[in-house]
Amino acid sequence: MSAIETCRTAVMGGHVKVCTYCGHWRVAYNSCRNRHCPRCQGAAARTWLAEREADLLPVGYFHVVFTLPAEVAQVALQNKAALYGLLFQAASETMTTIAADPKHLGARIGITAVLHTWGSAMIHHPHIHLIVPGGGLSADGSRWVSSRPAYLLPVRVLGRLFHRLFLTRLAALHDAGRIAFFGSLAHLTDRRAFMRHLSPVRKKR
Repeated sequence: MSAIETCRTAVMGGHVKVCTYCGHWRVAYNSCRNRHCPRCQGAAARTWLAEREADLLPVGYFHVVFTLPAEVAQVALQNKAALYGLLFQAASETMTTIAADPKHLGARIGITAVLHTWGSAMIHHPHIHLIVPGGGLSADGSRWVSSRPAYLLPVRVLGRLFHRLFLTRLAALHDAGRIAFFGSLAHLTDRRAFMRHLSPVRKKR
């Protein structure tokens, strides 16, 4: 956070640009190059966006967000690779499973997913953004199946499956010893303590 706060200020140092013709000069302060900094990553974001726009299909798109509750976010902060990977897996499997169900869309969909680990208030808030086209290929790949104009998939059905997939696999990671705990969370090494920690999450829908 300190790097972002001091980005392009005297704290970061800088250099002087001088016009050899008129003698005008100005100070240009260095950027922090932090991957979370909106000023430093602005050009990269615009380039990424232009590349993704080139991949767009001539259909409507939906923006879907899956997020982790505070109890799980605490664990994720100490186990980034394992839990962020699990977030990607559970979110994508949820979307593709429900979309393939003939009771819903009945199609194989594509997804572009981006992980955000911080919220707009610059606090740890892991969540994943998915951009999903309004339709997909039929099971045999022979035709395009369109979704309704303003409706892709039922939110409650998505939420239930994601909830089940994520918590089941999170418990499996714990049982396999693939999650580490430090400091105030060290007691969660014990499985019973870990499950008690997750009890508010298991009750949420």
